[in-house]
Amino acid sequence: MNLLVVSQYFWPENFRINDLVKALLAKGVHVDVVTGQPNYPDGQVFDGYHAGEFIKHSWGSATVHRLPLVPRGRGSAIRLILNYLSFVISGILLAPFALRRKQVDVVFVYAISPILQAIPAILIKWIKGAKLVIWVQDLWPESLEATGFVRNPWLLAMVRVLVRWIYRHADLILVQSEAFIAPVAALADAGKICYYPNSADDVFTSSSVNDECKISGLENGFSVVFAGNLGAAQAVDTIIDAAELLKGTPDIRIILVGSGSRAAWLQSQVEQRGLNNVLLAGQHPLSAMPAIFRRAGALLVTLKDEAIFCHTVPSKIQAYLAVGRPIVACLNGEGARIIAQAEAGVSCPAENAVALAQAIASLYEMSDEGRLQLGKNGQRYFEKHFDSNILTQTLMSHLEKLRENGCQ
Repeated sequence: MNLLVVSQYFWPENFRINDLVKALLAKGVHVDVVTGQPNYPDGQVFDGYHAGEFIKHSWGSATVHRLPLVPRGRGSAIRLILNYLSFVISGILLAPFALRRKQVDVVFVYAISPILQAIPAILIKWIKGAKLVIWVQDLWPESLEATGFVRNPWLLAMVRVLVRWIYRHADLILVQSEAFIAPVAALADAGKICYYPNSADDVFTSSSVNDECKISGLENGFSVVFAGNLGAAQAVDTIIDAAELLKGTPDIRIILVGSGSRAAWLQSQVEQRGLNNVLLAGQHPLSAMPAIFRRAGALLVTLKDEAIFCHTVPSKIQAYLAVGRPIVACLNGEGARIIAQAEAGVSCPAENAVALAQAIASLYEMSDEGRLQLGKNGQRYFEKHFDSNILTQTLMSHLEKLRENGCQ
């Protein structure tokens, strides 16, 4: 099978699509990747790459075609819009040229925001006579409204029309959450929608991982680790408010691992409020994260109290389950349901700092045996529902069925 993956984000950026491509290559699939110049999350192009380059290189046995784009920068809505649009324009103008001698059976779009990246994929589908699969990771236009990026109702209506057009040209729409099915079906044919969840990156399930932890004092007291993007969607102000409520229990520390648009604000709040129980540990490589997670007393996931986030399962939940540590979830909807069903931790309503502080305190007061059991429950749930080998085989079945139908 000849598969084309279209994803604005790809290695060396840390996204699930990297391990999925590796798994497909191991199954004998011939993979080309159309992507941009790596610049997530800090907004600056990584060393060794250049924003204006149009290059081809190998990644394992895959061929990667990197398109020029405008780096996303930090905190600028204009730069972010230019980043999104530049990838779409480069994809339309350059991707067909890059693939001019390539046979493509299926085009696979890793549709983390923005879903606009599916537009050049539709063009390639037409040119190559291929099938199109879109793996929906974020709901559009709902996510634009929930994050405050777009509020104008007319503009949101226009985006809704565009998303409906994109979905109409897909042959298969995969959704990362069961709760995505209904909102996606409002804009697409329900008959071509299938639930296909994320797994965890391979480093979280590998037996040969880096066991070196570079966060000083992580095992002192009871450390609650939050890992990932520190942005508006993650309701990081709720974490800070909860930390202030927990100042009277010095054994409890909250460690924020990652970076994002609200990192500077977080640092200012830690200093202004004198929060000695909060540590901003900065960005760490993916290879270091399993060791950090396994040394934590508990792992924290938060989201804003917005309707869209009731449908979302943050991908960090799968990683948290895989490493077998208890989870504190301050969110609503599908993510909280999974943690409750797995019996892997405690949850509380989104953006409720008092409830979050109480949830953290309840795990702190729990016995070591009780916390260990929660972690084991989570691992078992992961192996049953999110194992990457099972999911890869499921995806292969979808792709083969599409290719066979296309050959009839």
